[in-house]
Amino acid sequence: MSHIQQSFTVQFEYKVYFTESLFGQTNTLLADFFKERPSVALRKIFFVLDQGVADAWPSLAEDIRAYFRVHNQVKLVDEIMIIPGGETCKNDPGLFEQLVEAVNVHGIDRHSYIAAVGGGALLDLVGYAAAVSHRGIKHLRIPTTVLSQNDSGVGVKNGINYRGKKNFLGTFAPPAAVFNDELFLTTLGDKDYRSGISEAIKVALIKDVAFFEWLEEQAGRLMQREDTGKGNTSMHELIVRCAQLHLDHIAGGDPFETGSARPLDFGHWSAHKLEQLSNFSILHGEAVAMGIALDSTYSYLKGMLSEEKLIRILDLLNGLGFEIDHPVIRINDTDSPILKGLAEFQEHLGGLLTITLLSDIGTGVEVNEMDHQLLIRASEYVQNYNRRHSASDKE
Repeated sequence: MSHIQQSFTVQFEYKVYFTESLFGQTNTLLADFFKERPSVALRKIFFVLDQGVADAWPSLAEDIRAYFRVHNQVKLVDEIMIIPGGETCKNDPGLFEQLVEAVNVHGIDRHSYIAAVGGGALLDLVGYAAAVSHRGIKHLRIPTTVLSQNDSGVGVKNGINYRGKKNFLGTFAPPAAVFNDELFLTTLGDKDYRSGISEAIKVALIKDVAFFEWLEEQAGRLMQREDTGKGNTSMHELIVRCAQLHLDHIAGGDPFETGSARPLDFGHWSAHKLEQLSNFSILHGEAVAMGIALDSTYSYLKGMLSEEKLIRILDLLNGLGFEIDHPVIRINDTDSPILKGLAEFQEHLGGLLTITLLSDIGTGVEVNEMDHQLLIRASEYVQNYNRRHSASDKE
């Protein structure tokens, strides 16, 4: 009996850039990126735009074409594909097929790039298509929402929904680079603008108490939206700090989630199920805010977190205009549909159920079971808090 064994390590490296007017002809950031990566092969770049972004920025496609007429380090594919954004695009297998067909028709090879401009769902879809075509085409992410600029757009995951389950099909495939253009945030409605802040609260709660305190201090300025798109604003700082914390985590011990723990998914077991049960009418960030409220309250009832600190968390969510309660997330008994999210959360990774809770603001702790009766009490507590407080400036 014998065997042959091999072991090797692959290093991944990519940068997250912060800029304004990425496709302004005097902005050489994108052109410099390609200059720093010369190639003897003919390189192409194929753009996919989120329909919502294209509608908000009618000149965007032509701006991209004009940019690459001046900065021609790579050959732009003249067709710029525009597809629906939002969770709808991840639920439609036909859009995935269209992307793969475009790769085939336009001869996009492994020396070339697919660039996605849009929200997190579109980035997930295009990243998945890029990762599986030719076993991996270079992918550029250009996130256009708060949520995608501070969280999903800077990570290493790609995927689509399948068989009624969120991200059932997907890959771990880091992007070649991420370009955050703050100007895209200026056309977001208040609902989408606010939604992404929940991921900043999440990462602050599990990793950085100073960041949480900063969010408490800046809540009013964030709600007012200041001068978004003019640099050095509270939102700009939020995005940079949040992105850095996510990148620091990815560089840690388990970037491709080979274990059973997902600390960055604090509040997400119920959020993912809530999205599905609401037919994705509830935005991801809105669902995460509700999940944070539920799991923070559970942490308090379990004796891990003081009530004073729980109230600070709920007050911040409320002060930023988040709804923290919804009929679909309520847990009235052990047959409540939202509880199926626990099993699906475990199934996604396998192994032990591993949920992140809080032992303090800024400190996440992993547990391997959730008491359904305590979850019922947590849900009741959130409902009672919500009755006493109304989120400011509700839409």
